[in-house]
Parts: sequence; C-alpha cells; structure tokens
Amino acid sequence: MKALVHDGNGTIALVERPRPHIIKPTDAIVRVTLSSICTSDLHIIHGAVPRALPNTVLGHEFVGVVEEVGDDVRGFAPGDRVAVNVETFCGQCFFCKRGYVNNCEQGGWELGCRIDGCQAEYTRVPLAEQGLTRIPDHVTDEQALLLGDILATGYFGAEIAEIEPGDTVAVIGAGPVGLCAMACARLYGAAQVIALDIDAARLAVAKREGLADVTVNPAGPNPAAATKGAELAVRDLTEGRGADAVIECAGGAGTFEMAWRVARPNAVVSVMALYEESQVLPLPLMYGKNLVFKTGGVDAHCLDRVMNLIAAGRLDVSFLITHRFPLDDIEEAYRFFAAHEDGCLKVAITPPRG
Repeated sequence: MKALVHDGNGTIALVERPRPHIIKPTDAIVRVTLSSICTSDLHIIHGAVPRALPNTVLGHEFVGVVEEVGDDVRGFAPGDRVAVNVETFCGQCFFCKRGYVNNCEQGGWELGCRIDGCQAEYTRVPLAEQGLTRIPDHVTDEQALLLGDILATGYFGAEIAEIEPGDTVAVIGAGPVGLCAMACARLYGAAQVIALDIDAARLAVAKREGLADVTVNPAGPNPAAATKGAELAVRDLTEGRGADAVIECAGGAGTFEMAWRVARPNAVVSVMALYEESQVLPLPLMYGKNLVFKTGGVDAHCLDRVMNLIAAGRLDVSFLITHRFPLDDIEEAYRFFAAHEDGCLKVAITPPRG
C-alpha cells in the first residue's frame, strides 16, 4: 500500500509499505477513507516532538471503515464507519479511569508519532475498543474527520476553561484549533467570543462562520507591542476587566504572555497550544491576578459526546476543510498546508487514484 513516511531528518516520502495486520487481540485494521494533515505532523518533521520515531507513517487525524478486528474487540465489526481517536488509551489504568486518557499508562499519542499512522491506505489501531467512535449514517466523513484531534482539542480547551453562561471568552489563534475552540465556547454558553490573530483572512473566517463576535488583529512591530495592543483591545470590550476565560491556541512568539495579559483577575487560562520553545511564567508580573492555568492539548475522553453534538447538527466544523488532495499528491498537500496557500485551513486526503 501507499504510505507517507518521515525519516527523522526533515524529509518525507510517499513509499510502498506492507498492509498492516492484527498484532494484538485488541487491534483493529481500518481502511482509511479520509485523512488530514495536522500542525503537529509538521512539528514531527521539524524535530520538535522528541518522542516521535523516525521511519514512521505520519498522520493521526482520520476516518475510515473497519476491515478486521482482533478477538478482544467488542462493539465494532468489519464494515463499521468510524472516526479514530488521536489518543491510544486502555480505559482501565489509574489515569484512564479518571478521564485523563492522554496520560494512559499504556498509550498516549502513538498513531503517526511512535507507531504507523493514517496517511496511508490502511492503519492498525491499537486498543481499538477505546480508540474508535462509530459515525452515524447521516454524518458525512468530512463532518467526522476532525473529531479525534483538533475538534477534541477545541472542545477540551473550552471544557477546562470553566466557561459560564454569559462569559466573554478570548481565543488566541484563529487557525483550525482556535476556530474549533470558538465553536465549542459557544456550546458552553459564551455570550461574547473575541478572536485574536494576526492573519486577517482567518479572522474573517471566524466572523463569517459566526464563531466570533469581535475579531482583533494585534499585529505589531514586535511581540511586546502585539501583546499590549491585544490587552487594550480586550479591556475595551470588557469594561476594563479582561476576558472571563482565555483559550490559547496559537503557540506563537509572545502568545503565552498575551493569554495571561488579556485575562481578567481570577480567570482561567486554558493553554492548548504546542510550543517549540519553553515558555516563562513571570509570577511577579502577574501577582494579584489570581489566575488559574490549565494545559494539556488534546484529551479526547469525550468523543461520543462530541459526535452526538455533530449528529444533532449543533456542531459542524467541516468548513475547515478548504482543499482536497489524493494520497498520491500528499507531499504537495504538505507544502500547501504548511504555507497556508490559497487560504488553506485544513486539507482532506482522499484514497489514491485508481
């Protein structure tokens, strides 16, 4: 089968790989019908994910059809349409029982990182009973494609931000994760969503899709100036207080500081961003703000709940899929996605031609 592999030194290539097979009785083999490229795939290629293993098939965001299940897999059978969770988790360990599935003692982020992922024709999904979510017949592949990673991340970011009905929520970053976080903040009752980004086109998407009430472009000559502009803008929109909750999804230069600067005292700052450099928590500067910081990236413990919202028509982020490429052209798709070419937000990778 065709599969996209990285070598650990910044190079990717579409190669021929053997079709995966059942290794453990908890495995399933899924035929990939649609996959996507995530920014974290770029982080792996750039060497910013130390635990990633070279010569691994990339990708962790996909939907497909179950082809085969191991003897211990219950609730799924060949022919089932499924979305796949980015997190591999057992459901039985100390952390899983408390809902912290990305800290599973047997799993974590495995697909496309430490074991072969989904940018291929077939994928082996370990601990499949926990890692698969059935797609209802009336939900399309594109509506379900982003469930297991960026939509789960956006939902988790809104969930841990402790949003209450009527709150003002500031979301830093209007990329795919930020846009998902805005959509989920609405579900939690946010009365005002403020989107902050230096990309005017992405802010326009947030406004067009009804995800943000106000958009702020804090572009400046340096990160400090951008942060100051963002802080003043958010204060102007909140009677001088700052946002009740902040979800940081950008991971850019200065955006961590921007997150706590735009928050009001006693707010929750939910950090979903993946940084390529260490961030500083300058406690003397924030003394008296009494902020709560929560971090974690994706913790996809709630995919059945989110799928129910999609099925009910209350949550649809399929507009994020702006471009489509067959697997044969995935190397070009990577270049296109990384460059944000032609307003690209997310690409959908379809099966190879023929």
